Amino acid sequence: MQIPFSEKLNTASLARIFDNKSESYKLFWFKAILHEVGLGRSVIPYRDLIERMIVDAWYMVSEYKLNLGPADTLEKTVLYIAEKENFLPTEKEEVLFSYLHTSDDKTLKGFMKVLSQNVPYRLQAPLIPTPDSKLWYRTHEIADYINSQKGVIYLIEYNGALDNKILINDPWMKYLKNNLGILIGWTDFNLITYLQRRNPTVPGISNKIYPPQERKLTAATNYWKYIIQQGDVIDIYSGEILTTRGLSIDHFVPWSYVASDELWNLIPTERSINSSKSNNLPDWDTYFRRLAHAEYDAYLFTGNDERATMLFEKCAKENLNNEDVRYRLYLQGQTEQHFTNQLEELLLPIYESARNMGFKEWTYQR
Repeated sequence: MQIPFSEKLNTASLARIFDNKSESYKLFWFKAILHEVGLGRSVIPYRDLIERMIVDAWYMVSEYKLNLGPADTLEKTVLYIAEKENFLPTEKEEVLFSYLHTSDDKTLKGFMKVLSQNVPYRLQAPLIPTPDSKLWYRTHEIADYINSQKGVIYLIEYNGALDNKILINDPWMKYLKNNLGILIGWTDFNLITYLQRRNPTVPGISNKIYPPQERKLTAATNYWKYIIQQGDVIDIYSGEILTTRGLSIDHFVPWSYVASDELWNLIPTERSINSSKSNNLPDWDTYFRRLAHAEYDAYLFTGNDERATMLFEKCAKENLNNEDVRYRLYLQGQTEQHFTNQLEELLLPIYESARNMGFKEWTYQR
């Protein structure tokens, strides 16, 4: 993905700002700058940018448990706050910003100072002549060096640690504002590529860099409601007969891991049970066979009921995005053992990967 060209600015060097990165900091720092530019700000304190970095990383680390790097301070900061303050993974941005801006926590301030030490200077390395390697570690001197160079994106007003500010140069401010949408997309593309490398077994990375979006469960809900209305469907968690009252559609492997609404990972349950399960993994030995049996009964019923078939087809348009999976799992004439084996081949690798990422196992308690 390429960025817009400018005859007046060194956009070729701008395109290389993410080339050398062992951690995620440059991506989040530049993304925070773009956010502030979108608000019309050209003079921005380090503290505001670092707070934005933490908030931008919050969901992907606390909700999706993505790994940002082997010793990533940004990831450590999110995990520290989540454990200390018991904020929800889906906590509102304004709550997080308020906490970050007013907290006197010394450990948190220490993390934020670490985040201020290198990335504000190294981000612009492609746009400046290579300085003495020792200069990078003397922040006041590297700030003076950057300020002496022509063509940099921003200058640095040095006041010490989090009180420093960046001052975006007018030509770059105009370029960033005029191309804001493209540059945000370019940064997200680089972030997704980076996260895929750090989390090779995690599905749906592109759906996990922003807070949860609306889930497509209407068709699946209508499908299961009709089946429940026609006969006894047993809740796989409680063992009770389901009714359409208080019905909820559960992602067996949590949505916060799979970031998709595939039919074969969906099962009806009571709303209170789904809430209790939250984003945990149902104990495999306890619940998988129950899941497979309920799914197979629905499969058999659908094959012999015209309305169920119609509702299934509507559901397939939104909740079956792989033709190979549809052919393997929903082909007519399968035995329950074959169906169960196919479902296990689909679910078990995803389940184990989620468990390895830190998702906790759960069993229903009345």
